Amino acid sequence: MPGTYGMTWMWIFPFLFLAALLLLFSGLLRGPGAPFCGPRPPENGGGSRPEAPGESPKEILDRRYAKGEITREQYLAMRKDME
Repeated sequence: MPGTYGMTWMWIFPFLFLAALLLLFSGLLRGPGAPFCGPRPPENGGGSRPEAPGESPKEILDRRYAKGEITREQYLAMRKDME
């Protein structure tokens, strides 16, 4: 049975070929510049919404404190600096 040893591994090549085709087509469907897995990162570089053009510094500070981005001490110190 010297010839059968090589035949036992031949079943893997069709699966490798199909996997390569699936990766190729999934990459083509996602489009250029799309990450391979997971969602795209936000365009503004952070998880929060960008500041509105008419938003005052106090409103920005209030929003950051309300979201928990800064502590009470930081909030009070920054408010004092703005006065």
